[in-house]
Amino acid sequence: MHVMPQKYFVEMSGNFPGSKFPVLHYEQALSLPAFFPGRFVKELFQKHHWSNNWRSGIYTFNHYHSISHEVIAVIKGQAVILLGGENGKKVLLRKGDVMVIPAGVAHMNLGKEMDIICIGGYPWGRDYDMNYGKDDEHPKVDENIRKVPLPDAGPLYGPGDPLIAIWKSIRVLQS
Repeated sequence: MHVMPQKYFVEMSGNFPGSKFPVLHYEQALSLPAFFPGRFVKELFQKHHWSNNWRSGIYTFNHYHSISHEVIAVIKGQAVILLGGENGKKVLLRKGDVMVIPAGVAHMNLGKEMDIICIGGYPWGRDYDMNYGKDDEHPKVDENIRKVPLPDAGPLYGPGDPLIAIWKSIRVLQS
């Protein structure tokens, strides 16, 4: 059975572009093994073509990616994540949660970077860039975000992931 994600719409705020696609928060979607939970998540993501994986905390400063969407799975700890800049949405991420952040959505950890340990990845192993909401990032990042393709599979459930139907329906409505 698929966990249906919470949807958080994050619009442009200051120099943070936001996205027409919602951030998707799959609460308690992962039943992690006691041993090697990072490997388990990495293999799951790679099976669904979300690779270029990393293992770390979440940065404590606002940043976003303009050339790729990003998935984050929490394998240890918890933290409050701020989406969309200083007046954005605060979301508690806990062990077992997965969050998909569309290109353009600023995110940061409001606690300490290593309060939370995550496995991250990008559709098709795409590269990612780092942007910080500075004036000189535009209009280049806006053009980059427009060109980011929709994934053909979600990181958790593959082609049947709710992400596909949710994001495709928005793309259709906006075209």
